[in-house]
Amino acid sequence: MTTTVFTETVYERARAILARYPEGRERSALLPLLHLVQSEEGYVSPAGVAFCAEVLGINKAQVGAVATFYTMYKRRPTGDWLVSVCTNTMCDVLGGQQVYETLSELLGVGHDETTADGRITLEHAECLAACDYGPVMTVNYDFFDNVTPDSAVEVVEALRAGTPPKPSRAPRLCTLKEMAVQLAGFSDPREGAVGEGVAGAPTLRGVTLAQQHGIAVHGFDPDTPIPRKDADGTPARSVPAKVADAVKSVPAKVASAATAAKDAVTHRKPSESSGGDVKDPEVRAAEARNPDARTPEPDASGRTAPGNTGDAAGDAKPAGDDPGPQRQNLKDAQ
Repeated sequence: MTTTVFTETVYERARAILARYPEGRERSALLPLLHLVQSEEGYVSPAGVAFCAEVLGINKAQVGAVATFYTMYKRRPTGDWLVSVCTNTMCDVLGGQQVYETLSELLGVGHDETTADGRITLEHAECLAACDYGPVMTVNYDFFDNVTPDSAVEVVEALRAGTPPKPSRAPRLCTLKEMAVQLAGFSDPREGAVGEGVAGAPTLRGVTLAQQHGIAVHGFDPDTPIPRKDADGTPARSVPAKVADAVKSVPAKVASAATAAKDAVTHRKPSESSGGDVKDPEVRAAEARNPDARTPEPDASGRTAPGNTGDAAGDAKPAGDDPGPQRQNLKDAQ
């Protein structure tokens, strides 16, 4: 088995990822680091897990726990083209399962399996968050909307032929490794790799219907900025100002806590009317619940300890262990 040796370029990118996080919080970089190693091998290999653990100074079990939680991290070799078909409720009702089954038969693979040539991996997805375009499928997380079994086959055949089709809402497809680089937080240098657009008609359907029927929030101007306020109704302050105020309030809070602690200690001291009893109230309560030979007959509060009958010697048994009632029950039974 070949062990991957990550290049210095990968280490440089790893250091760049760590630099995005505050000192002492570098462990939060684990997610993009996993994408980074996946961009090298097409999946998160044991070597990739070890790399992340080394960079972050944590153990491999901690890395593995995260890598196995998220489905975007693949734990075995994955093809250049990851085809994900949504089979969740909305897309399923609209034909998503039929799309998946058609592609499964065409490619000769099942869920999370890769074709023999190693180029295409098929999976069913629980939800791709595009119900307004259902049924949908993605290729390396770029959408193909309103797919049918026939249109899905056309997409896959184009991938097989080496002529990747244009996604419904993206400028162009990229391989899974190239996508992983972007997910790690690095820009895609390819020409035309990034595009912008507006929300499609299905997404804006609710807004369109509201406009057609004259439905609007009374007196609301969408061009008017919404003023932000704090919880007490005052205009919102900047984060630095809030931090400065919090720091200034620390001494007063510490002094208040110290005063409260002092008062609590003073409250526990014996008063002149206590007859010289210096026991903590909690200790007296515990003695009242579980008296023994050393427990005073009436306790310091003037109440008689339960179960203490005043015998000088005592039997050292907790309250409630008086054998008298049990003996009487036996006698009655006889």
